[in-house]
Amino acid sequence: MTAITVRPGRLRDAAEEIERSTGLRVQIIGGTLVMSPARRGKHAGTVRRLRIQLDPQLPADLGAYEVSSIYMPGNDEDYVTPDLVVLPVDWDEDDAWLADPHEVALAVEVISNSEGVRSIATKTDWYAGASVAVLLAVDPRNGTWTLYTHPRDGAYQGVLHGKYGEPVPLAAPLPPELQTASLPLYAPRR
Repeated sequence: MTAITVRPGRLRDAAEEIERSTGLRVQIIGGTLVMSPARRGKHAGTVRRLRIQLDPQLPADLGAYEVSSIYMPGNDEDYVTPDLVVLPVDWDEDDAWLADPHEVALAVEVISNSEGVRSIATKTDWYAGASVAVLLAVDPRNGTWTLYTHPRDGAYQGVLHGKYGEPVPLAAPLPPELQTASLPLYAPRR
């Protein structure tokens, strides 16, 4: 993951141009352009396996989406693109490219092999600051997950840690839990 600082007011233009010309996934977090390479197989496989679980269990008015971005209220520049996001199915017909964070039932971030602790903390703070109700961070580097709930004053009040093999407990309108035993682990870094 690479971060670049661009002068305010031009960040979205720069982000769109970078995505268009390089194919990298670009987000603006805290006024900084954050670029990620295309997902590798196990990263994409983790997202797919979670989505396969979610899709049949979601109520008819919610859907799981990939490559959908969320805006930061009160900031025309900041947005993130979670690996998976549960939104009202009205999103199917929306011409906007940024979803309202207050409509997000669940955002899922799969930690990349190269992601650092600071980057993960910055993203988590972003989601809490945007008042995204539930964030699930899945870490295939070490087979762990963290569920963040109840955002208030820019921080999540509920934080639950678990390991692969332990189900992630969720609350309505989401399914009661997500299974993690079949999620892949990244190969050890050399």
